Amino acid sequence: VEVAAGGIPPVQHKLSLPYQAPQVTFGSLFLGGVPAPAGVQECAGGIQGFKGCIRDFQVNSQELFLIDEALGGRNVENCNVPVCDYQPCRNGGTCTSNAENWFCECPKLYSGKLCQFATCAGNPCGHGATCVPKSRRDAVCLCPYGRTGILCTDAVSISQPSFSGTDAFGYTSFLAYSTIPNISSSHEFLLKFQLANHHSALQDNLIFFTGQKGQGLSGDDFLELGLRRGRVVYSYNLGSGTATITSEPLDLALDLHVVQLGRHLQEGWLKVDEQQNRSTTAPGRLVGLNVFSQFYLGGYGEYTPELLPKGLRFQNSFEGCIFDVQVRSSAQQQFRQPGAPSGQPSAGRSVGQCRDSPCSLIGCRNGGECRASGATVYCDCLPGWKGAFCTEAVSVCDPEHDPPHLCKQGGTCVPLPSGYTCHCPLGTAGAYCEQG
Repeated sequence: VEVAAGGIPPVQHKLSLPYQAPQVTFGSLFLGGVPAPAGVQECAGGIQGFKGCIRDFQVNSQELFLIDEALGGRNVENCNVPVCDYQPCRNGGTCTSNAENWFCECPKLYSGKLCQFATCAGNPCGHGATCVPKSRRDAVCLCPYGRTGILCTDAVSISQPSFSGTDAFGYTSFLAYSTIPNISSSHEFLLKFQLANHHSALQDNLIFFTGQKGQGLSGDDFLELGLRRGRVVYSYNLGSGTATITSEPLDLALDLHVVQLGRHLQEGWLKVDEQQNRSTTAPGRLVGLNVFSQFYLGGYGEYTPELLPKGLRFQNSFEGCIFDVQVRSSAQQQFRQPGAPSGQPSAGRSVGQCRDSPCSLIGCRNGGECRASGATVYCDCLPGWKGAFCTEAVSVCDPEHDPPHLCKQGGTCVPLPSGYTCHCPLGTAGAYCEQG
């Protein structure tokens, strides 16, 4: 008998039987405890049920799925990972966790998974768009999949998605598909992409990701593809360490790049354009990829790299077009799109149609410049102007005015044909209500 635990070298124990051991057929395999300990006590002695969390379980070369393959069970819950111990919430948010998940309770003026974004006071956006403040009174609508326009009211047909990376407000464009089934033992992906540029789009950009809950913990199973310093990087973790394959530098003379990648048990491979096929082997003994999250293309819902499993975390999302994405779980199957049978994403943000220009439909006034981020579009106004199309003049009393008015102690700023005056509340006096 050989036993190894916690990285300690194996301990061996040998014993001799006074008789020839017969072939034995074992019954059910119990994990954590036994349903009727009284019948087992005679040969195995006293059995106490295990208290704690069991994460991965493998017999010989077969990894067992703890819940899916179980024939029965009782009083078993998901393990509560104390994510709040990492203090992930920002801007004064309070982290709360339960047995299933965790979330940040955000103070006023902040939102997002980690309370990392300022909120809109009033949300003018339609169709489930994400509202972010452009100034203290103006908002920008980050459009969901299939919508475009200033308020995301216009429909757009997307056959070749265009991703714009991280926008000026810290959000990324992305598509999310339902969990890809049956890729535990093997998978094969095909896709094509075009880069938006040869600088920022090549530095540290996520192409796709699927993994476990997205709590950024070491040891989480995941599958990830991205770009780093001009090379395609493919990595996966089966629960006992990250395996990584890096391509040769991309030939930037090519307008279109083709990527093929796959894995069977621990063995993975990557082929990019006309480069030689490259392969690797995952460390450890685990052979199954256990991922439960959606399949994210181009970016991540709340793009904070610390929410991705530890490994090769990409700091930015993809810039350019990704299309013809196909996947299969074995060589005997036909390739299909993610999100089958419909092939449509379940969610998305700021994704446009490749080579379309949303700004062609927007007329910014008074020197304002149109900005497009995928399907999201807005007017960037010159100083002195505001509004969705830069048609409203900024009053000297508006919060956006530079320099701001000088009314103190709750004084009300009132614009005049030349300058402004301050209407002082009871108990104050002076040109700017600065006196008691």
